Amino acid sequence: MFVSKKSIPRRTVLRGLGGALALPLLDAMVPSMTALASTAAAPNRLRRLGYVYMPMGCDETRWNLPGSDLNQLSETLQPLESVKDDCAVISGLELKNAYPGTHATSNSAFLSAATARRTESTDYYLGTTVDQIAAKHIGQATQLPSLEMSMDLMSIVGQCDNGYACVYQNNLSWSSPTTPLPSEAHPRVVFETLFGDGGNKQERLKAIQRRASLLDSVSEDLAALQRKLGPSDRERIAGYLDSVREVERRIESAEAKTREAELPDLDRPAGVPADYGDHAKLMFDLQVLAMQGDVTRVITFQLARETSNRTYPQIGVPEAHHPLTHHGNDPAKVAKVAKINRYHVSLFTYFLERLRATPEGDGNLLDHSLYLYGSGMGNPNVHDHQNLPIIVAGGAAGNMRGGRHIHFDSPTPLANLHLTLLNKAGVPIERFADSTGHIDDLFVPLDI
Repeated sequence: MFVSKKSIPRRTVLRGLGGALALPLLDAMVPSMTALASTAAAPNRLRRLGYVYMPMGCDETRWNLPGSDLNQLSETLQPLESVKDDCAVISGLELKNAYPGTHATSNSAFLSAATARRTESTDYYLGTTVDQIAAKHIGQATQLPSLEMSMDLMSIVGQCDNGYACVYQNNLSWSSPTTPLPSEAHPRVVFETLFGDGGNKQERLKAIQRRASLLDSVSEDLAALQRKLGPSDRERIAGYLDSVREVERRIESAEAKTREAELPDLDRPAGVPADYGDHAKLMFDLQVLAMQGDVTRVITFQLARETSNRTYPQIGVPEAHHPLTHHGNDPAKVAKVAKINRYHVSLFTYFLERLRATPEGDGNLLDHSLYLYGSGMGNPNVHDHQNLPIIVAGGAAGNMRGGRHIHFDSPTPLANLHLTLLNKAGVPIERFADSTGHIDDLFVPLDI
């Protein structure tokens, strides 16, 4: 480990034209962080919470696992093979407060475990979501207390689902019962949120046009900094910068293809990759950069919204997702729903592999994170909220017991899992929504 006479502060940023580049955790920063050694923010402790939402439940017959471990993965969960030791699958969780059973309440209850007020107007009312509770405790030391992301840009207002306002299925995160937080699906806007100086759309566009790259604008400061660092830190920064430049390249490529297209795709905003998988991976890579630079420690991400009519021809499903979920037990339709479920899991696996491959402190980004992946709906054909498809992923810093399948014989509140993850991240609350306890079996005792 290289230790300079004056250690580098963790919040060091390099500022250039219209941008600010936060640095990853370096060995040279560790001495200045020794005072944090006993807190959740220390480099060898759990640092982050993330949530990925999968819409419209799943085909349970291909999701469900046969045993108490992940040695024999089900058809839908097979993509987890490379990361199964860092994952736990939990069966038997429910969302009682999501009934009477709608797409709107599936989405709104997922992180709130609260009952949505039925209204088509602006007098909506829900509850504060777990990500925002976490943000108030572990997000205050970062540039962004939380980051809300999605794959769909929906400007629909009014009533979207059986008398429920569209806000309930458009927004996963709520900072208070009356304040939904909009999510961003455009990679360029997310990139500028993470690394730019803010401003409106026109100001961001001018900033983009007057610089070829964020990295080019901070090159002199980077060179000066790297002369002060040891070999391992220089290598770590080089890898981080390569990732930033690659994400910039992919965003620029998507924007160029949009400009060159003869006919615009009216369902996709300019600059978003045409292929869903490319778009999703780019959004996941932006999350990796946000964590690596410690820009934020709390992230929510919707892989698609409820009632999405997105098609997936790249995996052999040209039909719209939502109508397929009302399959009436037609075997062909059920199989296609399962294909979509498996594809979504494969994208989450891509993200976990990226986290695990990114060094940080005494381990990697996955070691210092906990992510919850799942849906607020169980069987979409009947709109129930039992036996939710749930995966928890994380590493050794939180002492999570990976490679396991935890099954509850009787319906257990999803709020129990939310409470457990909040407490594990150092959020000192005793109850959340309709929680009845903790899922202690998910972790081994943490050695201090």
